[in-house]
Amino acid sequence: MSEQPQILFKYRNVENYNNIDVYMKHEGYAAARKALQMEPDAVIEEIKASGLRGRGGAGFPTHIKWNGIPKNWDKPHYLVINADEGEPGTAKDRELMNKMPHLLVEGCIIAARAIRSNRCYIYIRGEYMEPGQSVRKAIQEAYDKGFLGKNIQGSGFDLDIHVHMGAGSYECGEESALMSSLMGERGMPRHKPPSAPLPVISGVWDSPTIVNNVETVATAAPILNMGGAAYGKIGSGRSLGTKLFTVSGHVNKPANYEFVLGTPIREILETAGGPLNGKPLKFFIPGGSSTPLFPATDKFLDLPLDYETMMANGSMLGSGGLMFFDEGVSVPALMTRLMHFYAHESCGKCTPCREGTNWLTKIHDRIMAGGGRHEDIDLLLDICNNIGGRSFCALGDAAAMPIQGALKYFRHEYEALIPDRSLSSRIYAPLPVAAG
Repeated sequence: MSEQPQILFKYRNVENYNNIDVYMKHEGYAAARKALQMEPDAVIEEIKASGLRGRGGAGFPTHIKWNGIPKNWDKPHYLVINADEGEPGTAKDRELMNKMPHLLVEGCIIAARAIRSNRCYIYIRGEYMEPGQSVRKAIQEAYDKGFLGKNIQGSGFDLDIHVHMGAGSYECGEESALMSSLMGERGMPRHKPPSAPLPVISGVWDSPTIVNNVETVATAAPILNMGGAAYGKIGSGRSLGTKLFTVSGHVNKPANYEFVLGTPIREILETAGGPLNGKPLKFFIPGGSSTPLFPATDKFLDLPLDYETMMANGSMLGSGGLMFFDEGVSVPALMTRLMHFYAHESCGKCTPCREGTNWLTKIHDRIMAGGGRHEDIDLLLDICNNIGGRSFCALGDAAAMPIQGALKYFRHEYEALIPDRSLSSRIYAPLPVAAG
């Protein structure tokens, strides 16, 4: 197996690494000090050289987002950290917040400096009570050491960080819904360009706002420590650096792992101990439950796991939730469970998602109960086509894409669950009426 540099997880196993004194003995806050002595645009240039892309799922270049913020101080700029992490199969941000919260806090200082922000909000998933406590403790320690508050380390730069606990809504993982929730409104998505300005122009409280994922911001610290150009030499193509993956399902060593982007999926599987109990694998989901699955064939297991390759083959890298399933798993049964989840989590704002997820759930329930019809399979695809790209936010796409992937490779499993009614229709067909 290839050597896997550990950048975010470099000090993962250091005892009490979540304590600021221990953290500072292992390069902690050196990058923040460096950033505080740099001009904001110079920080962004380092991020640009690194090739860092959003680690929450979209993969949008981080430097472009940061560079879009107005270059002035006459209106408040806000940094918002998306720590909602509600995607089934993903738990890497949870580990970052639990075990290395100061990496997140330091990343927030760097990002805030780059975008000229004096206030940061970390929006944490409602169920993440332990991570919430860990991050709050780290923030207080940072204040006590002079890394937060007024005139940080004598730099003249001010920054306050606040923790906001969500209410357990999957929808609030969506950027604009998160901002609405943060402001005390109902967690529903907002209008997007061209009918509304981008968050970098008008986000929370109608002010310029940057929303970044936990892993994205945390990566800023090691990038400044090692230099953007050095970080940019890791990875493949436009997928640079390392990424955290939550490997779960039927593997012997499920856990969070850090891999260079472009590492073959088979190598990740081997690192995770291989298939559970040696049973043959049937399929896997590369990037969390909202991404289309792949059959566990040599063709797909040998693919490099990066943004471009996943997209080129009909799926997505997503949030990095890599789930493996063996031959004992029914694809229609798994999709039924996922549809119940997405129908429950739909905020109901738009018709395609509200009605579409409901119908996808009902049809799957009917098929699993033995009452399916052959036309139901095409009906599922038709509903998916009417959801995808037509819903107010990406939740509709998240519900439609798994079904499309499942039917692309495992349509036969759906067909096997649908009884053949041709015989019964002939037996119970009405008798012809004699003429006259």
